[in-house]
Amino acid sequence: MSAVNAFARLFRAGLRSRSGSAAIEFAIVAPVLFLFLFGTIETGVIYFAGTALQNATDDAARLVRTGQATDMTAAQFKTQICGEISGIISSANCNANLQVDMRQYSSFGAASYPSVTNPNGSLNTGAMQYPGSLAPCQVVLVRAFYPWTIMTPIMTSLLQNMPNGQYLLASAAAFRSEPYTTSATC
Repeated sequence: MSAVNAFARLFRAGLRSRSGSAAIEFAIVAPVLFLFLFGTIETGVIYFAGTALQNATDDAARLVRTGQATDMTAAQFKTQICGEISGIISSANCNANLQVDMRQYSSFGAASYPSVTNPNGSLNTGAMQYPGSLAPCQVVLVRAFYPWTIMTPIMTSLLQNMPNGQYLLASAAAFRSEPYTTSATC
């Protein structure tokens, strides 16, 4: 009888065993945990890149405002912006993918801000402008656009606002340029 009782005691103990339950619970919770974790990281990286693009655009726009970029070409202006965000985006990718739209108006009331995106969210580069030369005392709108490729595949469907798993980073600066020539009065 003692052998049967010992076996019964071991059998009942095995039924109450909880070994392995932590692994099963983690397997259930892990997908949600990783979704939140990767989502937080990806969103933070996108926010950081957008902030860096805005700061670089502000600095480049300051050159326009003070008359230091009056004869700068669109390629040189893009290089100016890319030079400030090279730690986040490689220079080759930046120069190839960054798009700049600059418009000048006689007054803030005359300014219009046309969309440069297609209905599917992609950039319409044909709608972008860059004036050949800039005049003092003009209202200037500078916009920069960069299609950021989302790094985490699981987050692509949640974060993309462009085709091909990309998020459009956009920055803008609007200002009246200074009277940087001796004959200009605003």
